[in-house]
Amino acid sequence: MSTPHPVSVIGAGSWGTALAQQLARRQHPVRLWGRNHDQLAEINRTRCNQRYLPGIDLSESVSACPSLEKTLQDSALVLVVVPSSAFRETIIKIRALCADDILLAWACKGLEPGSGKRPHQILLEEWPNIQHYGVVSGPTFALELAKGLPTAVTVAANSKQASNRIARFLHGNRLRCYTSCDIVGVELGGAIKNALAIAAGIADGLALGANTQAALITRGLNEMVKLGVALGGQTNTFYGLAGLGDLILTCTDDLSRNRRLGLALGRGHSLETALSEINQVVEGVNTARELHQLMQTHKVDMPICRNVYRVLYAGLPPTDAVYDLLERELKAEGD
Repeated sequence: MSTPHPVSVIGAGSWGTALAQQLARRQHPVRLWGRNHDQLAEINRTRCNQRYLPGIDLSESVSACPSLEKTLQDSALVLVVVPSSAFRETIIKIRALCADDILLAWACKGLEPGSGKRPHQILLEEWPNIQHYGVVSGPTFALELAKGLPTAVTVAANSKQASNRIARFLHGNRLRCYTSCDIVGVELGGAIKNALAIAAGIADGLALGANTQAALITRGLNEMVKLGVALGGQTNTFYGLAGLGDLILTCTDDLSRNRRLGLALGRGHSLETALSEINQVVEGVNTARELHQLMQTHKVDMPICRNVYRVLYAGLPPTDAVYDLLERELKAEGD
């Protein structure tokens, strides 16, 4: 972009910090806000988010700001990057400080605990008059984006104009943005893959081999498409970056927290121990519970996601979950 514009990133975790770094590469002054004021002060002092992105030197254009009001002041774009459990309260705070015509995007990949609602649904409940908004999602590890490695994402918004505006802030410097108007599909792809990545991790933790991994990803995609279309997503979206792309990434690489959780469970660790060792939010744990409710409500058969739920919440041993999947009755592949 020819003229730099100030932008706000709400959420100073690994993904929020990486996106702030990308926006700085695009020559935008970036204000990064988070709840932990000590962490923000350390970022400004050391030019590094040591807890979430150790070893990454942040641009001088990234300024950590403890005041949400100052962070949002005169921002051309507000990018929300918080856990799905904190999305509603964050939107309520932002709405009190911004006009309805603000350009707002989010990069959250999950469902609200207790309601199973997507960020888009929450946004419209809490801010019904907001005019320009969208979601950023795709196969994206924060560390790789922060390092400037080639990455591609989908930006889906409530209008073509809004998706193009959001994408222009991020696009370039080895990040490629594709635009869409399918907010439902993009959000669901980013959420469902979390639970499927736990399944993939469990399989590898049990040393079941590459054949099993390939089958899980393929059949997992089938489950994603079935529920996603039932909830209003477009089929093609799930075969793109926000669906299949993100699914492959999180199922196959150990930078994925969801996969690492599954690996630990497959190796015999308890859920509590695994979460403690990861020491960051693992969205798939909550997502599996909310998906279990959604698949029942909408009468969609999702055996992989169902068994992830049973492992996490019903005490089903990982080995029994695998055998249960293998011993299901004969069926056509397209069903």
